[in-house]
Parts: sequence; structure tokens; C-alpha cells
Amino acid sequence: MTDNPYSWDTMDPERFYDDLGHAEWERLDRDPYHRLEWEGTIESLERHLPPTGRILDVGGAAGRYTVWLAEQGYDVTLVDISETQLDIAREKCGERGLRDRVAIERGDVRELAFDADAFDATLCLGGPVSHVLDAGERRTAVAELERVTRSNAPVFVSVMGRLAMIQAIVQQAGSVPDAEDDVELLPAFADRGTYDLELLEAHARDDRDPACFGAHFFRAAELEALLEDNGLAVERLVGLEGIASLRRTESGLEDVDSDALEAIEETVRLLRDDRTVADISTHMLAVGRTA
Repeated sequence: MTDNPYSWDTMDPERFYDDLGHAEWERLDRDPYHRLEWEGTIESLERHLPPTGRILDVGGAAGRYTVWLAEQGYDVTLVDISETQLDIAREKCGERGLRDRVAIERGDVRELAFDADAFDATLCLGGPVSHVLDAGERRTAVAELERVTRSNAPVFVSVMGRLAMIQAIVQQAGSVPDAEDDVELLPAFADRGTYDLELLEAHARDDRDPACFGAHFFRAAELEALLEDNGLAVERLVGLEGIASLRRTESGLEDVDSDALEAIEETVRLLRDDRTVADISTHMLAVGRTA
């Protein structure tokens, strides 16, 4: 039996990422499974970013993508709600001699403190929009991403996928401690897609710690509609972990031999742009473009 890492405090995204500390910096390179998110995202950035310019990284936490962007020669502004994550980002940029290329400040995707058309591309990666629990505020968040990005420029938004979360709950049913088993929430969660206090209280789960952080989990069509309705033409939809999302455990690829792992990774790449695969992926990435 493992300790539940979640609590009522971690339902708040600022507290959740404060508590994560360096684990968020380490996450994208932790094991073969998590590297799929990184590799798929970098491939999309290399394909769709302008060759030079000023880039905004919203919700960039400890700065994994900010560091990569600065190393490619971009001028980057990193914004996040967690001061703990921002301190780590400052540390990492300092270690790599990137301070002259990176501005780091506290901010919220729902109210960005920048002029319209200020950036040549905008990133919102890993799920910041998923951490916005209110549907109206999610629309506000995407409108803000569009507002601060110049005309005919890319906006990259990745979110957490609902079907992958449902599959994980089904696979774990009966094999995890009762305090971490959310199977009774499945019908309501499948319908709304939001893991929040309302969901937990409606199923008498307010007497024990939650088994997840607070977040809205998306279907592919929902993500596309959110972006299109707020001024972004969706050019590409990518399944980041893709077919590997349905492994029983996130770290399960660690026990696969090198030849098998190479075959899995190549298949993930081949199916990356398949719409069905995007819909079942743990994280899906949409590449939008401003008008």
C-alpha cells in the first residue's frame, strides 16, 4: 500500500505545484513514458514555431520548455502561479547562463499582464488550462492566450485527456487502497470531465482525501471547440503519449527491453496525428493560429 500523495490542499493548483517542487522539473525526463510527452511537444514546437522571436511560456512551472526555447535562441517570458516553481526556473536558467534571454514572473493564464500582440508565439503546455476548473474561466484563459499573440502566429495548448483518465481508474479499480479508488465516480466524471470538490462531495468523498489533483480533463473535440470559439484556428491535434497512455501504470515502460521500447516509441510517433489516438492520450496538444 502506498501513501496517497494528494490532499484537499492539492486541489488548488498553486499549492499543488508548490508542493511538487523539483519533481515537476524532473517529470518530463523521469522515465520513457513521461519522455513521450516531452518528445511529442518538442517535435510540434520545432515544426510550428517561427525561426526567431519573443515567446511566452504560460504555466511553464520550473521552465523545462523555457530553457529549451532560450537554448534555441528565442527570447522567452515565463509565467506561472507557483513561486516555488518560478524559483526553480530561475535556478535552472542561471545554471545554464540563460538569464539574459529569459524573463520570469508570477502570473495567471486567466489574466495575463501583457499588451495585445506582444509575442510571436505562445505556449501553454502540460495542462495549465486543465487546472482552470470553471468553464467560463477556461474560455477567458484561451482568449487571453490569443490576445497576447500577434496576428498569424502559433499558440500551443496541451491539456489532460479524459479517456486516458477513465481508463486508468478502470484499470486500478479494486487493486488500490479504498482511499485512492475512484471507480464509483466514473459515470459522473465521464460526463463532466472535471475532478473537483463538486464531484467528490456529490459522491460522499469529502470525508477522505481526493485521489487526484483538481483538474478538467478534455475530449479532443472539446479542446478544438474551446480554441476555435476563442479566436484560434486549430491546425494540428497531437496525441503526446498516444497508444502508450493505456499502459496499466505510467512507469510501466521502464521494464520493456530496448528493442521493444524503440518499437513502441516509433509507433507513438507514427500515430501522433491520428485523431482517435489524440483523444485517448494522457496529454493532447493542439496547435492553434491567431487570425
